[in-house]
Amino acid sequence: SKFNKWKQNAITVAGGNGDGQKLNQLNYPQGTFIDKNKNIFIADSSNHRIVEWKYNAKEGQIIAGGNGYGNQMDQLFSPLDVIVDEQNHSIIIIDFGNRRVIQWLNQTQQILIHNIYCWGLAMDKHGFLYVSDREKNKVRRWKMGEYNNEGIIVAGGNGQGNQFDQLHSPDFIFVDDDQSVYVSDRQNHRIMKWGKDAKEGTIVAGGNGEGRSLNQLSYPQGVIVDNLGQIYVADSMNDRIMRWCEGKDEGGIVVGGNGEGNQLNQLHHPFGLSFDGERNLYVADLRNHRIQKFEIIL
Repeated sequence: SKFNKWKQNAITVAGGNGDGQKLNQLNYPQGTFIDKNKNIFIADSSNHRIVEWKYNAKEGQIIAGGNGYGNQMDQLFSPLDVIVDEQNHSIIIIDFGNRRVIQWLNQTQQILIHNIYCWGLAMDKHGFLYVSDREKNKVRRWKMGEYNNEGIIVAGGNGQGNQFDQLHSPDFIFVDDDQSVYVSDRQNHRIMKWGKDAKEGTIVAGGNGEGRSLNQLSYPQGVIVDNLGQIYVADSMNDRIMRWCEGKDEGGIVVGGNGEGNQLNQLHHPFGLSFDGERNLYVADLRNHRIQKFEIIL
């Protein structure tokens, strides 16, 4: 069918045991990445670690950090997002508190990008790396393996603001197969889409001020796009996940939207979003310290 639907009661697939640093706990999970075997990689920000929860596991394993916060080679400081390059089995991490993007390969850490107030991370099918810069209100792209430069600006970069060529505190990002960049433009309460080589973006969700109507967003976080071009947004302060079709004036609630809470049909400040290969929807439920899996209804 054109519109997928998801079960409204989620399954908790990671965390959900209160906030803490045990292996079955999370502490403000932010970005997530699901690999092709449905293993879940989580930026467990307040535990300063990246954890991997294997498919159906009851606890996670630490794959980076977990040695307290700091800037030593075995430490992280508030990691916000993570992607796995399944080609070379490396893990790329937004090490927010240390203002850097780092790569872990076989327990060895390498700093890819220095001195960047970064938040979101994406990789396209050609292996280019995209990073959002909240301080400079832009998204930059680097060629894999070539990080000793400023990167190329692919969205924003025209100062802080709400014009079509501007962003205000961009956080999570998504890149599609055409190298269009979708930016969660947080302080503008909108999602922007910048086509390849575009000089300005278009509003594809929100953009009608902060609020909870179906044409509004409130501090959007995670953004992902499906193969039909439908845009899914973690509408964080409204505790719901929205779906927008490009060109439409309003979105629809996919899951959540049942008030702030910890029931299985509720969210409390949703952050990162991911799909697995079957289009099950995973939500990093920040203030509930858990990852919620909403199963697709086939």
